[in-house]
Amino acid sequence: MLRLATRTLLCLTLVAAARAGAQQDAGDSPRPIPLDEAVRQAQANSPQTVQARGAALVANANFKSAVAAFLPSVTLGEYAGKSAGSVYIQGVLINSTSDWNFSKGYNANLTIFDGGSRFLQYREAKASSDAAAQAAVVQAYAIALQVKQQYFAVLAAREAEAAAEQQLTEANAQLEVTEAKLAGGSASRADSLNSAVTVGQARLAVLKAQGALVTANTSLTRLVGGDHELTAVVADTAGIPAIGVDSASLLRMALEGPAVQQATRQAAANRSAWWMSLTRYLPSIGMGYSWNNNFANPNFILGGGSRAATHSTSLYISYSLFDNLRREANVVTADANADAANATLRDARLAARENLAQYLATFRTAAQTIDLQRLQIEAATENVAAKDAQYRAGAVGLVDVLTAQTALAQARQALIQARLDARTAKAQIEALIGKNLD
Repeated sequence: MLRLATRTLLCLTLVAAARAGAQQDAGDSPRPIPLDEAVRQAQANSPQTVQARGAALVANANFKSAVAAFLPSVTLGEYAGKSAGSVYIQGVLINSTSDWNFSKGYNANLTIFDGGSRFLQYREAKASSDAAAQAAVVQAYAIALQVKQQYFAVLAAREAEAAAEQQLTEANAQLEVTEAKLAGGSASRADSLNSAVTVGQARLAVLKAQGALVTANTSLTRLVGGDHELTAVVADTAGIPAIGVDSASLLRMALEGPAVQQATRQAAANRSAWWMSLTRYLPSIGMGYSWNNNFANPNFILGGGSRAATHSTSLYISYSLFDNLRREANVVTADANADAANATLRDARLAARENLAQYLATFRTAAQTIDLQRLQIEAATENVAAKDAQYRAGAVGLVDVLTAQTALAQARQALIQARLDARTAKAQIEALIGKNLD
């Protein structure tokens, strides 16, 4: 009965693996894409980066408008009209029709003094444009970080699949030994069943790793915006990612990173907006010039008939004595926004320090873990070989062998996780400083 249960478990596992393989073969195989290309396409296709670039274009247009505010405004116009009708004059109905009246002219106005409002508006628009451009950079690095994390998740899933397949190979070999010992009468049916369970667990680990790889590939494809399923390029992933920059230099770069630069420019824009709100308490002075040419003609003929030309020059000053406290409200709002922007800038600098310390600690811990896990895998491999030899000789039980194999599998998984942590921490540092460390 135990042997029948063993065979049944193996058959079910084989069927599940065959179905998964058939489903994978039925679809198109994922197309490998280099990491740099994946980042570039994601930054071009991501809705967040598209919106950020659009906001930067709008802010730049507003800046150009602020520059043009120093120039006079000019309007051109041309008019043609004719009137007809009847009126009573001393009780007599008289029909009248006028000639065609034509006029054309232009007007120009220039603000001479506005309390510095235009200059401050120019400074605010320039800082806002810079902040929007920097926000686009921040969003681009945020998308790059997401792509790298998902790309590394694909690599980790592929490594997990390879480790599970190695675990399955070892479990199958152990099952053969157990079946041989059972046939020779030196092993129990419980040993055979336990070996079969180990094989089933190894096959299940392979299926889970394959499922994780498929999920990671689809997530990567969505981030990149590809029409075909994508995957990471097959490469040697055993190396440790290196950071060839000292901690002090990294801190300086972090304090000048995209997020801090964006907060700096936004704070500058809010300071200019506060100063600009004060200019509403000052008068404005301007001048204007207009020229008009009028003429009439019985027929609709441009340029004919009697003419009358006029032109005028004006100088004006205006001051709002009371505007229902809107100036005061604008000053309070601008002051609150400036304080909030300064607090955001201070927090951005502190966050840069905090995040850099966290990412560096994670990277260094992961790097040390990688070295340690390599030694543990080597030791666990030797232990499995020793326990297997002792089991073949009858010196130890099957439980000792299975325990050694479990320890080896756990060491492999810990190494995979350490590699993923190191890659992710490096990517987080790159997003923080706004530079690649390759």
